[in-house]
Amino acid sequence: MKIITRLEKSIAFWYLLTISLFFFLLRFPSLIEPYWYGDEGIYQVIGIAVNNGRLLYSQIWDNKPPLLYLVYALFGGDQFSVRFFSLIVGLVTTFVFFSFSQKLFKKTSVSIVTTSLFAILFATPYLEGNIANAENFMLLPILAAGYLVYISSQSLSLRGIHRMTWQSSTRLLHFVRNDSTISKILNTKYLILFLAGLLLGISFLFKIVALFDFAAFFLYVVLSTYPERISLSMLKKKYLLPVFKTVLPLVMGFLLPILFTVLYFAFHHVLSDFIRATFFGNIGYVGYGNKLFIPQGFLIAKLLLLTVFVYFVIRYRKLFPQPVIFILLWFGFSLFNAYFSGRPYTHYALVALPSFCLLIGLFAVAKKPKIRLGLLLFVIGTLLLLVAQFKLYNIQKTFAYYKNTVLFLSGRKDVRSYRSFFDGKTPRDYELSSFINNRTNSQESVFIWGDSAQIYALSHKLPPNKYTVAYHITQSKKGIVETQKALLEVKPKYIIALSEAPPIPFQLLFYSVKFELPGAIIYERTF
Repeated sequence: MKIITRLEKSIAFWYLLTISLFFFLLRFPSLIEPYWYGDEGIYQVIGIAVNNGRLLYSQIWDNKPPLLYLVYALFGGDQFSVRFFSLIVGLVTTFVFFSFSQKLFKKTSVSIVTTSLFAILFATPYLEGNIANAENFMLLPILAAGYLVYISSQSLSLRGIHRMTWQSSTRLLHFVRNDSTISKILNTKYLILFLAGLLLGISFLFKIVALFDFAAFFLYVVLSTYPERISLSMLKKKYLLPVFKTVLPLVMGFLLPILFTVLYFAFHHVLSDFIRATFFGNIGYVGYGNKLFIPQGFLIAKLLLLTVFVYFVIRYRKLFPQPVIFILLWFGFSLFNAYFSGRPYTHYALVALPSFCLLIGLFAVAKKPKIRLGLLLFVIGTLLLLVAQFKLYNIQKTFAYYKNTVLFLSGRKDVRSYRSFFDGKTPRDYELSSFINNRTNSQESVFIWGDSAQIYALSHKLPPNKYTVAYHITQSKKGIVETQKALLEVKPKYIIALSEAPPIPFQLLFYSVKFELPGAIIYERTF
């Protein structure tokens, strides 16, 4: 047995070494990409602004929680550094996924299959894994939290100890309180759940949709604590108290980093700005694509479907082992997470990637033909939904991405053509940044009217006020008024209007058209 165990460990070691090298090679082209992705441009500018003393949300603005911007600030808004860090985080995430898969399935071969699928989809542009979005950093703490929640549930599962009745399980708890060894085990369990909650709270501070992962793990802990058969009579204090004690560390860990964040912004007198940006500022964003007869009608329909799915898992959970319950619950909430806003952005699918790959693992280990058929139909149906929503059928673009890199590195493609592959406007953005760098000094500012915030980052400039892109300014009348005021006060040397932007809604006093480049008009201050 020892030889077999060592052999399994050796297989796992060599597999992880191989998949790590493969992951690195797949992600390597992302390190040399031009500055082209609009959201990253915003993050880069915010990171630079924070390093220059601007206060997040009040003096530089976007609608996400603060941790993503702090990552960009940590690396000075430099795209290469942030993406290299994302690559390292991706490798660690792959290791954690493999370990979690081993814990769930107990088969190295299944873990290799699921991890390979996870690593390839996470590393490539197919799901925009090459871009340093919040999702790239969220998956690590979420996966680690899921792993901790799962192992903690095995240490004290009232329904899993000799199929006890609720009364005998309650007597067990009384015995536990009087046994020092078992009490230490329980204390360890509570510490593990607290750490899991802490990781989920950190993930929430990257993007608030981590709340759905927290909900899935919270529900799993509750179900692991209750016996298999739940009745209304159990919804009493003496039955709820053990459950409350079990989930409390998870909840406390989740709330702790959020509480510290709230206190930080309250101390700096910008709590209202923080709340408006990260919570209320997303209401309209989520409403996009979710209207069905009434505002948010489609979102309500999706919530009802999730409720039915969760009820099904709870109702028939005695038929499933713990790994199946965990994966099904997590996948249900992850799928709801991916569809939450109704927007078809590809990287939204990343949040469902870990649980989807684990679902594939369930299919691989299932023995009964009926269960395998049911899982297969479920996987295929889900895959079709994801492909339709996020337009994942264009796999040729992923192959073209690597071909573009190879041609450029081998000298068979010039810089302009290489940059144009990512976005036709990218060469224009680089020309504008070169223009700004050559015609302004470090004290002179510029204002970009458009949605290419990366021009600021490339030219080492900051916007005159807290808004980095035009669509943030035009979301409210207040944004237009504040920007007009900032232009009068800061007096940027150049105002650059990009051709794809809407008409400038400001009075350009003391400015005249000085230069015209393909895709941009440059106004220079005359007084």
